[in-house]
Amino acid sequence: MNLAEDIQPVTYLKGNAAHLLHQVNETRRPVIITQNGMARAVLQDTASYESMRNAIAMLKLMVQGENDIRAGRLSGQDEVFSRIEARLAERRRQAE
Repeated sequence: MNLAEDIQPVTYLKGNAAHLLHQVNETRRPVIITQNGMARAVLQDTASYESMRNAIAMLKLMVQGENDIRAGRLSGQDEVFSRIEARLAERRRQAE
């Protein structure tokens, strides 16, 4: 992280938005925007943002799975595949 480039005041953003957009898209490093010396926002490229959101979604699913295991909400592989096959068969019947 290059603090001189990656932390900028809101006044810099106002006059140099295009430059900052180019910077975050080229470096993939977020820029922290400050106001009155306090961090107020983060400017981030869309690819990194999407990747972060996907990682958070995966972590949430893992937590849900761990909670299910702790609570004893488990199904065996055969049972899961049987349910999937039954649902697929029902959809085929509805489509006909």
